Amino acid sequence: MEALAEIEREERMAALAARFAYADPPYVGQARRMYGTDEVDYVALFVRLGGYDGWALSCTPGSLRTLLALCPPGVRVAAWVKPFAFFHSGTRGRPPYAWEAVIFRTPLTDRRPKGVRDWLSCNAFGVTAAERRRAGNVRGMKPEAFCFWLFALLGLRPGDVFDDLYPGSGAVMAAFEKWLLLDRHADSVRK
Repeated sequence: MEALAEIEREERMAALAARFAYADPPYVGQARRMYGTDEVDYVALFVRLGGYDGWALSCTPGSLRTLLALCPPGVRVAAWVKPFAFFHSGTRGRPPYAWEAVIFRTPLTDRRPKGVRDWLSCNAFGVTAAERRRAGNVRGMKPEAFCFWLFALLGLRPGDVFDDLYPGSGAVMAAFEKWLLLDRHADSVRK
C-alpha cells in the first residue's frame, strides 16, 4: 500500500515536472583566450534555452548589453556578488569584477519559494590554493551555495528535469544531486 502511494506521488510529480537548464559557457569574447575554443554562438544558445520551461545563463557584467539584446522578453538579471575579489594586472588599477550577472527566465507560474532574492553574496570557488587543486583548476567552477541559490531562483522542485549545458567540473550537477537529497529529507520532516 505504501509502495503504491509512493508510485502515485512520483506520477503526480512527473506530470507537474518542468524542464530547466543552466548555461555557464565561456564568456563573450573569452573562449579562445581562456579555453582555446571557438566563440560561443549565443544566438543558437538562446534558441536552445528557449526549449526549456526555465533557464539561467551566467555572464560578465560587461556582456549584459550584448546578451540582453538577444534574449526573449521576460528575462531578469540577478547578481552573484563575490566578497573576495582578485586584484590582478588585468584590472590596471580599475575596480575588479566582483560580481557576476545571471540572466534568468522562470516558468509563467511562479514556483520560487518565498524569500528568494535576486542576488547572492558568497565567495567564488577556488579562493584558496587547496580549493583550486581539489577542483582540478577548472575555471569558473561554481560553489555549492551559488548552485543552491540558482535552484531556488529558478523554482526547481524534486521531479523537475535539470540540464547543465556546460558541465565543466561537474560541480553544478553534483550540487543538484545533493540539493535533491536535502529537499527530500526536508519534505519527509515536514510530513
